[in-house]
Amino acid sequence: MKFIKQLLVILFLMVLMNACKKENKTALEEVVAYECPMKCEGEKVYMHKGSCPVCKMDLTLKEEKVLQVADTSFSETSIFNLISVWKTEENKSIHLKDLKGKTLVMVMIYTSCKAACPRLVADMRNIAAKIPEKYTDEVQYVLVSIDPKNDTPERLKEFAKENYMDGDQWTFLQGNEDSVREFANVLAVKYKQISPLDFSHSNIISVFNLKGELIHQQEGLGVDNKATIASILDTVGDK
Repeated sequence: MKFIKQLLVILFLMVLMNACKKENKTALEEVVAYECPMKCEGEKVYMHKGSCPVCKMDLTLKEEKVLQVADTSFSETSIFNLISVWKTEENKSIHLKDLKGKTLVMVMIYTSCKAACPRLVADMRNIAAKIPEKYTDEVQYVLVSIDPKNDTPERLKEFAKENYMDGDQWTFLQGNEDSVREFANVLAVKYKQISPLDFSHSNIISVFNLKGELIHQQEGLGVDNKATIASILDTVGDK
């Protein structure tokens, strides 16, 4: 009898797990975006119907619809829960969750910056230079533009080459105004446009673990990065 009860319990748990898996697979969220037919604001998209604030024409439905499968493997604090679409310097469309599986070192910059951003870029290169070569494929360095209007994929590609950051371990991202603002809020990065080609902004480099969870932030320019290096090595198994 005891064996039969144990067997029934095991069978019940198996049925329950299969039911949960099936429910997760069918939990889909449809994300619909609208855009100005005249591209008045470049690639900016809107989440609701309406008219363009510039030319007043009715917004049109984008051809691309994103279907995202609910993924319960991400914690509530993971950036992989964000469903925004980004363009890389190679002009490829990705979601942040496409970067999962690697330690992420991320910073927000803009390519026309002449003051802080060059220092942030140098800090990113300095961090990368201190990571042992055996971990090269386990760390991804991501630079997110806060100026999506001017920092097109083509411009980001040029910037990557100009700054010797054109290798596979480097990724540059262009979003739209909404997705950039949302991501900046996640990182506690503050920025404000003060002229057509100039922004004031926070100087923060953030480290995320393989699950997209924030584990460390380095604030300032040219600061001691020992703690940053240690947090990166912790995620790849080195001490």
